[in-house]
Amino acid sequence: METFNHSRISEFVLLGLTDSPELEIFLFVVFSLFYLITMLGNCLILLTVLFTSQLHSPMYFLLSNLSLIDMCLSSFATPKMILDFFAESKTISFGGCISQIFFLHLFTGTEIVLLISMSFDRYIAICKPLLYSTIMSQKVCVGLVVASWTVGFLHTLSQLIFTLYLPFCGPNVIDSFFCDLPLVIQLACVDTYVLGIFMISSSGAIALVSFLLLLTSYIIVLVTIRDHSSSGSSKAFSTCTAHFIVVLMFFGPCIFIYVWPFTSFLVDKILSVFYTIFTPFLNPLIYTLRNQDVKTAIKKKLSKQSSIIRKTTKRYPVQ
Repeated sequence: METFNHSRISEFVLLGLTDSPELEIFLFVVFSLFYLITMLGNCLILLTVLFTSQLHSPMYFLLSNLSLIDMCLSSFATPKMILDFFAESKTISFGGCISQIFFLHLFTGTEIVLLISMSFDRYIAICKPLLYSTIMSQKVCVGLVVASWTVGFLHTLSQLIFTLYLPFCGPNVIDSFFCDLPLVIQLACVDTYVLGIFMISSSGAIALVSFLLLLTSYIIVLVTIRDHSSSGSSKAFSTCTAHFIVVLMFFGPCIFIYVWPFTSFLVDKILSVFYTIFTPFLNPLIYTLRNQDVKTAIKKKLSKQSSIIRKTTKRYPVQ
């Protein structure tokens, strides 16, 4: 708490995405719909996996956790951004700003490890199918999820431990719709160039190395699938393709922002919107449209609910 008392700045000003009132109304409608669909879509996947016994497998267990993280990643800044479209003063407290940085790196760090776990699951399932049930046991799956959150927590602590002790005495304007490390540390009253490059590039290096690791694993998996032409291989290819699309959408913006920091603010804004709003929005669409098991389970659940509603309506007709 002493760190907060020593900082002279009590709040930051967020410039948001635009200063045009007309465009703000349009963006309010668009992002409100995106956020609503994101929450409903990921929640639908989470509940479908939870209440469908046929989907109680390692892959879908990891997928449901990805949906949970996507809901969290979409919620750490998007609701405030939507409300700020109609706010005269787009401000955020110092503590609120630090909280956004904390949750951003917690959720992104967790998702990175979870995506690696999902690629490991697909590698074992396709390259070592006879050992799959032994290796990917329930204990291992739970351990992978716990490890994902643990790594995410340690990563975000490593990013904040130095930031909290930086003196902030002005200016306090952030040219974005949320607080992120590359933008905030530039506002410190001391020279943070070397520290900033180290902290931000370390995040970029983690993202880049993780992406190359995932790319290598999926290449191995796809080569293995190509050598086994069958209907099962076609299904596996579709699943792995969906996984890799998610990986590409998530890591692309992160690598660009953190490997090449302090570039164009406009480009950074667009990329930030992409991995905090669009990627969580597209994940449920990609998995439901390309995964027959999930589509079938959702259709059965919806059909069952519709049947219950019709029976209830017939039993208790509206007077």
